[in-house]
Amino acid sequence: KAYGGGSDFVMMGGMLAGHDECEGEIRYEERGGEKVPVAMVFYGMSSDTAMNKYSGGVAKYRASEGKTVEVPYRGPVEGTMQELMGGVRSAMTYIGAVRLKEMPKRTTFIMVGSQLNTVFGS
Repeated sequence: KAYGGGSDFVMMGGMLAGHDECEGEIRYEERGGEKVPVAMVFYGMSSDTAMNKYSGGVAKYRASEGKTVEVPYRGPVEGTMQELMGGVRSAMTYIGAVRLKEMPKRTTFIMVGSQLNTVFGS
C-alpha cells in the first residue's frame, strides 16, 4: 500500500521484531523438559529503553516517543522476508508494474464499505 501511495521506503521495525537477527533479550519457557524461546523484548529507538542504553537517558528538551514491549519469538527472518517479497511481487503482478517506481502510477485505491463477504457465505 505504501509503495502504491507513492512512498520511497517503508518502516517495518515491528514486522521484523522478534527474529534471530534482532538484538534483544530472549525470554525462554520450559516445555517438556526443554527451554524454548517464546518472546523477545522489542523497543523503538525513541523509547526510554533506547535512549537510556545509547544516549545516557532522555534529554531534558525531549520526550520519549517509543515504547518497550515483548513480542513473540519468530525464529530466522528469512521466512518473513520471503512472505513480504511475495506480497510485493503479487501486488506488482496484479497492477501490471515491472518496477517499484511504477506502482503509484498503476495503483487505484478504493474505499471498502464492508469486510464481510456475504456472496459466498456468512
